[in-house]
Order: sequence, then C-alpha cells, then structure tokens
Amino acid sequence: MPLQRENRNRYYRINWLGHAEAVLSSAGPRSNFIMMPTRNGSIRLFRFSGIDVFLHWSWFVVAVYEFNTRRHNYSFALWNALEYLALFGIVLMHEFGHSLACRSVGGKADQIVLWPLGGVAYVNPPPRPGATLWSIAAGPLVNVILLPILTILCFVGKHFGWPDNLPDTYTFLRTIWAINLVLLIFNMIPVYPLDGGQILRSLLWFWLGRAKSLLVASSLGFVGVLGFFLWALSRQDVWLIIISVFIFLNCWRGFQHARALSRLAALPRRAGFICPSCQAAPPIGEFWLCGQCQKPFDTFLNRAVCPNCSAQYEQTSCPDCRASHPISQWETVPPNA
Repeated sequence: MPLQRENRNRYYRINWLGHAEAVLSSAGPRSNFIMMPTRNGSIRLFRFSGIDVFLHWSWFVVAVYEFNTRRHNYSFALWNALEYLALFGIVLMHEFGHSLACRSVGGKADQIVLWPLGGVAYVNPPPRPGATLWSIAAGPLVNVILLPILTILCFVGKHFGWPDNLPDTYTFLRTIWAINLVLLIFNMIPVYPLDGGQILRSLLWFWLGRAKSLLVASSLGFVGVLGFFLWALSRQDVWLIIISVFIFLNCWRGFQHARALSRLAALPRRAGFICPSCQAAPPIGEFWLCGQCQKPFDTFLNRAVCPNCSAQYEQTSCPDCRASHPISQWETVPPNA
C-alpha cells in the first residue's frame, strides 16, 4: 500500500510494487525483516535527535525471568534491576550508533525498538556500499569505545578494594564489562544478519555489487547459523536456540531479498528518466501500484497518472533506492523536446 494523502482523486506518492507476488514473487526493497519488533505493542520512551525509542511489551516478561535466574548474584534485588537496565543501555547506545551514522550519510533512521533479543534500529542508508558499511559498523564501534572505559573502571574498583568493601558494586561493573564484550564479539560474528555478516556484505558489495554481495553473505550465514544452532542444542540452552532460529529466519529473508535484487537488476530500463537520488534508470513494466484502484501500472509510461482510474501522483518512488521524487525531476529529456 502506498503512503496516501487523499485530496479528491490525488494521492501523495506512488510506490514501487516490490513486494507483490504477481510482479517479482519476492520481498520488497525495504530491509525490514520478519520477526522484527515494531512500534505496535510497544511503549514510546522518548525522542532524541529526531529518533523515537520504543520498548516492546515482551521486554518486561523477560525482565522478570532474568531477575529470578540471577537473584543470587547480588545481596539486593535492586542490583539485578540495574544490571538489566544497564544491558539495554548499552544496546540502546549501540543502536543509536547505527541510526546516527545512517543519517550522517544521508539515510533515514527515525525509530529504535528495544526487545528481549536486543534492539532494532530501523535504518535506510543510501544504496551505496560505503554508506551501508558505515551505518552498520558504527554500532559495534560504540562497544569498542565502551570497552576501555569499563576496563579502567574495573581496575580502579579493584585498586580501591571494592571486591571486599563494595562487592555488589564491583560485581555490577565486572558484569557490565563482560556484557559489553560479549555483545561486541557476538555482533561481529560474520553471520548474516548480525553486524559482522552485514559488514562482510558491505565489503563484498564493492567488488560483487549489491545483489551478489547479499546473496553470498546470506548463503554463508546459513552455514554459520547451523553451527550456532548445533552448539546451542548441545548446551541445551533454550535462549540460544531461540536466538539461532531468529537469525536463521532473518538470514532466509536476506537470501530472498538478494534474489529479488538480482531480478530487479536484470529488468530492462527505461530511457529518458533517471532517479535524482541514485542515478538509476527505472525498470520498464507495470511495477507501481495505484492506491485508489489497487492495479499496477507503469508510472513513467503514463507520467504518474493511473490509466485505470486517472488517479494522479505527486511523487514516484525509486525501486533501487526507495527515494521519492516528482516525475518531472526524473526526466533527463524534456517531454516536448
């Protein structure tokens, strides 16, 4: 469904029909993967630098579980609560690293959702390998910066005798240090869609292109997640098994997306029009969906007017970079030339 702003028979934007099975039989160009939490069923916590932060309801269920399983680590339950909050504080800083880096290269990032498996920053960087690489790498970079800071705090605490005088405080610091390190190592595993896998994909993008790099990274991801699943199964760790299933499903979605990108790249392109954002010519075919009559049509053949119901569109979205511009800005040759 296109984003609509109805004004009689005028609509705001005509969207690329990337996720219609009748057209490409695959996922759309957006990178929102299955099993990812959304703002639906979430609590809005705050807004910072134009980015809304939400907390998924399931976070509280897992919080109760964590408090019960780790209640013997401290002398007061308050420390358990602080430990859990600190964990998601680190995760939140990690996700802000992704979001702010994405916006620094001209991408869109306006939402972060925290949930039991960590956090999700909904980012949409420009379809360039360098921009994507920086948007992904900035998240783990936050953990790299935190590592020496937390290490110094632990050394200071040990120097002043906190293990004996303030055991809860020292245990808390050591735990947060370990959590940050584990998050860094885990995220850097080159298994798609973890950060390490997406960094690998971005590097391959320079040589293999957008579609093939994703295809290779997601294919390698299947091998990695199989090993991770077998390891989790051998440990009989339910939590790790859930994480491995989550990774597999999103790796599969990445593989499907790569196939869709390959089909998109193979489509014939229309002369006389170029996307102002990514400089890609649009594909020829009925790949744009009318929001009024729900029928596909070629927006460039009809100059953003649906031939079935005469609905007019102010902007047209690009299938390659997802940016939207008026049809007149796409033209490389004036219509009467």
